[in-house]
Amino acid sequence: MIFVGTGPLYALAIPTDANHEVATRWHASSVEPLVTSDFIVYELVTLLRRRGHSDLAIDVGTRLIRGELAIIEWVSRADIDAAWATFTAYRDKEWSFTDCVSRVVMARLQISTAFAFDEHFRQFGTVTVVP
Repeated sequence: MIFVGTGPLYALAIPTDANHEVATRWHASSVEPLVTSDFIVYELVTLLRRRGHSDLAIDVGTRLIRGELAIIEWVSRADIDAAWATFTAYRDKEWSFTDCVSRVVMARLQISTAFAFDEHFRQFGTVTVVP
């Protein structure tokens, strides 16, 4: 399994995004299932809507919720607590809370590869980032 962040999902949906071509090419060649968290879904659909793509936000959100684009791993209370501990421990990083949730979910699921354009995934130190 490969964890997918907000950036690649956004790039796949928006043809004018700077990372669209590389995201599309990598996604087409990947055979492993993609996993994401509900926090990534929230972040993605909000970003799409805020950037004027409301209909696309609904389409992509629906496809994610149906499991067509990725398997959604729903965040637990224990994940939230661990993500908060991560957020407060790494004050020197600019990791968002969603980044911390992603780190915790990946560790819990023993996922060591992320499809991401966010430099923060590389900073985790435990993750191989593709493409």
